Amino acid sequence: MSRVMIVGLGYVGLPLALRAAEVGHHVTGVDLSAEKIELLTSGISYVEDATDEQVSAVTDSGHFTARPAWGPEETPPADADFDIAVISVPTPLRDRVPDLSYVEAAGRMIGRVLRPGACVVLESTTYPGTTDGLLADALAQTSGLQPGVDFHLGYSPERIDPGSSVHTLENTPKLVSATTAPGLAEIERFYDTIVERTVAVSSPRVAEMAKIFENTQAYVNIGLVNELSEICHDMGIDVHEMIDAAMTKGHSMAHWKPGPGVGGHCLPIDPMYLAWQTRTSLGRRFRFAELADEINLGRPDYVVQRTIDLLEEHGTSIVGAEVLVLGLAYKPGVGDLRESPSVEVVHGLTAVGAQVTVVDPMVPVWPHTPSLSLEELAGELDRFAVVVVATDHADFDYVKIAASARLVLDCRHAVAESTSVVAL
Repeated sequence: MSRVMIVGLGYVGLPLALRAAEVGHHVTGVDLSAEKIELLTSGISYVEDATDEQVSAVTDSGHFTARPAWGPEETPPADADFDIAVISVPTPLRDRVPDLSYVEAAGRMIGRVLRPGACVVLESTTYPGTTDGLLADALAQTSGLQPGVDFHLGYSPERIDPGSSVHTLENTPKLVSATTAPGLAEIERFYDTIVERTVAVSSPRVAEMAKIFENTQAYVNIGLVNELSEICHDMGIDVHEMIDAAMTKGHSMAHWKPGPGVGGHCLPIDPMYLAWQTRTSLGRRFRFAELADEINLGRPDYVVQRTIDLLEEHGTSIVGAEVLVLGLAYKPGVGDLRESPSVEVVHGLTAVGAQVTVVDPMVPVWPHTPSLSLEELAGELDRFAVVVVATDHADFDYVKIAASARLVLDCRHAVAESTSVVAL
């Protein structure tokens, strides 16, 4: 088995690190967050896809060690050697422009302990050309070694579906690529110990583009049904009945549902990486992605306006109205607030004068508005002018909500039909 270094211990890196340790690799996990390192050292997980028991088991076995990242002025640890290093750091947007500073910093950090014959793999989502461009340069400049000559370099995009028990790290096919054939063989050999199936492609650029295409396809389809839901509302058509009817075709149809927007670390981010690259390097627009982005980013405001309209239809002003928002996370079953449209809905309702209270059993700390626990919720439903279902966590009692709430704006098609329930 190999000595493995995982740089970035978030929703992607931590499950990968634990899986690698479980199958027998000797894994060092590196992260900037001292809090994360302390939790892991104490056997505590902070992501839904990794349990405390998993962390404790691999830590106690000696196959996993968490340590803080070392800065450019710090001496690297004496035992920071590795056979394969995987970079799984954030690649956010800053003012709709890609921020690859974490990737570059990780490359420079790794480069200081890189030795001939080792492998470096990028998993973070990015635009085509990052692996054999920005990352290769950072590694070469810091180490003095040449990618594809002195060490192996590749790209294997993460395909994590947080909170899913169906599509897991192990059973989701893993794309693998490298800048050379020998590098591809080494990288594929490593991931074959981690997942059930690897799929090799000819270059990192193909794999980088494939990752963006996967998420752009979803983003565009969600934008389509989101816009259609607004049109259907104006036409007096039940959008969910329409979608169910269309799905009976049985072929050339994918089941997407409208919602309050799109969140998470991938879907609202990845298409904009390619849109930025085509705009700056090719001088052209990625129009499908840009249009989907415009539609999806506008959905939280649409939810706010629908809430205003619904209250006015029942003789109530939004100003001073008590509004309950169910769910803050970007999807059910997780506590991830990154790019969450539900959070934007809360901020939007507050901005127009509503007195907002929230409930999210997956989010332990929320300092911005009053909040209720699940236990408190049952006896409080009827005091709110309207309940907005923003994230459809399984823990919510939707039967009770339909029976007790005065009005419900259901953004997730989660609540059974009733006279008090209005679909988004």
